[in-house]
Amino acid sequence: MEFDPVSQQVLGLMIEVHRHLGPGLLESAYQACLAYELRSSGLSFAAEVSLPLRYKGLALDCAYRMDFVIEDQLVLELKSVDSLLPIHEAQLLTYLRLARLKTGLLVNFNVPLLRQGIKRLVL
Repeated sequence: MEFDPVSQQVLGLMIEVHRHLGPGLLESAYQACLAYELRSSGLSFAAEVSLPLRYKGLALDCAYRMDFVIEDQLVLELKSVDSLLPIHEAQLLTYLRLARLKTGLLVNFNVPLLRQGIKRLVL
């Protein structure tokens, strides 16, 4: 699987977090550690990005929150679950559509090797 340069850099940071923490923690722990790594790397990012739903000219807050948006081009959706499900993919695809972004990474940290828990989605 080929990744763009930003995705590759972020993958390296996520592997670093997973290498230190391993599987089995809460999603919020991975999110906090990844935020630290992103800050240290110099990548621009926003965490817990609110995503309004646009309906007939209105911006409605429907509680959509993207875990990370990196360099205004990559959406990261983090999970710590037994296995990724189609609903998780649908969630990320919804975020990509609403945010009008092209690329997203769905990442499950609750796996022995992180590469087993990564799914790249492109609109």
